[in-house]
This record gives sequence, C-alpha cells and structure tokens, in this order.
Amino acid sequence: MRRKRYVPDLQEMASVAESNYLRFLRLLPETDEGGERTFAITGMGDQSARVRIRIDEVQPYTTMLTVQQEGLSPEWVTPPSMNVRLYHDASMAEVLSYQNQHKFEGRYQYPNPQMRLPDEKIQLNKFLADWLEHCLQHGHVEQSFSFTPTF
Repeated sequence: MRRKRYVPDLQEMASVAESNYLRFLRLLPETDEGGERTFAITGMGDQSARVRIRIDEVQPYTTMLTVQQEGLSPEWVTPPSMNVRLYHDASMAEVLSYQNQHKFEGRYQYPNPQMRLPDEKIQLNKFLADWLEHCLQHGHVEQSFSFTPTF
C-alpha cells in the first residue's frame, strides 16, 4: 500500500502566519531595533520561565526577531530558540530557524536525513503560535526596553 504524499495547506500556512504577526504586534508595541521584551511565565508550584523576544533588525518591510525561552528546562535539554521574520507588507510572521537549524522547506519526503516531518514548517509556525498565545494569556512583562542607537 502506497502512502499518500503530503500536500501543504497554503491557506492554513497563511492563516497561521497572519495570526502570529498580529500576536507579535500585541506583544511588542512600539519597540525599536535592539529592544527586547521579557515575559515571566509562572507554572504550577515554584516553576517559572521567561520568554525573551529581541528585535534584531528593522528594515522598511521586514523585522527580524529572536524568541528564546529561559528556565523550565532540565540542564540536558536546550531551551527553545527561534528566529522569526515579520513581513509588514504582507502582515505575516514566519519561523526562519529553530534550535540553529535553518531553511525549512514546505514539504519533506519521509524519512529524510534530518528526520524532519513532512509538515515540519507548519508545525514550527504552529508551535510559535502556541508559544505567543501562552505569553499573551499567562505572561507578565518582566523587562521591556527600547534601544535606539545614535550615529
């Protein structure tokens, strides 16, 4: 029996990207390049974590961000970290790298050398959506600053 080939759902990908863009707008109001915002997330008991969103680069039509989690991970697990590009003209956000892995295709044959899922790209963007939504619902702004370099 032959398995059916995965076909990306472009409408779903666009919807997730647009929703993530709107979430970033709510989390990062008026922050300049070099600025960052840290959200404290408290769990059950004394568990806590921070989600740090840093603005790495601002261009007329795009913004590059780094999103990192600190805390709540055992020492042997690398905390989640990703680079995200905001496309202001299209009002979309896209994960460009995750855990130092770059360039995700829309579809992968499975199995593959990197052991990526056939829908790896949409899965990463959905993970970002969950992460951002959790910050919006349960996060408390711990640190927020904006740095405007003078030249």
